[in-house]
Amino acid sequence: MFEGLFMSKRMTIIICLPIVLIILSFLFVWKGLPLAGKFLITDSEVSHSDAVVVLCGDVDYYPRLIEAASIYHKGLADQIIVNGNRKTDVLRSLEAKGFKPACHWCEDHLRILSLLLVPREKIICVSAEDVYDTVSEAKYLGEILVRKGYRSVIITTSKFHTRRACFIWKQLFGKRLSISAVPAKEDPFDPDRWWKSGRQVRWVLAEYGAWIYYLWKNVTGTGD
Repeated sequence: MFEGLFMSKRMTIIICLPIVLIILSFLFVWKGLPLAGKFLITDSEVSHSDAVVVLCGDVDYYPRLIEAASIYHKGLADQIIVNGNRKTDVLRSLEAKGFKPACHWCEDHLRILSLLLVPREKIICVSAEDVYDTVSEAKYLGEILVRKGYRSVIITTSKFHTRRACFIWKQLFGKRLSISAVPAKEDPFDPDRWWKSGRQVRWVLAEYGAWIYYLWKNVTGTGD
């Protein structure tokens, strides 16, 4: 009888343990997903700075411009700095054949900021043709800002991009510039539900991949 009871308990454990582990793993992952989203975001407590720098992006660029205008109107920055005009070898070959853009590369930026009541004379457009990622953008813009005598800047970018961008800028220029980061409030990224949107899943995976690559590159001294 005791042997049968022991076997029954052992079978119960064998059956129940995997189920309990699956449930615990599910709860851990489910609770961890919002944390994974929130980790990517940083929102600095800002004071008045020489300029707000709008980091370049694609369709997610418009919320960044809106945020920059808001920062300017709050009196937290004297100028707005935008950058762009990225070029590839293919584009340069098309330009060599006579291709010309329909308008100046930053005209849309200027029109949007003008719509948001930012005077054009307060906007500085920086052509950064060979910039291709957050690091090269920071290196290129940061050197220009330092040479021009800027001492403090606010960088604004998409929510999921703020922590890495701020980390990189501080690593490169923290001793020469006072740097703070503000996420674009109109940006659609939702750290509490990002896994329910295919686009936001791509953002998160790409952002963590970029973190891994940046840290690996700095530790090993390798990479492009």
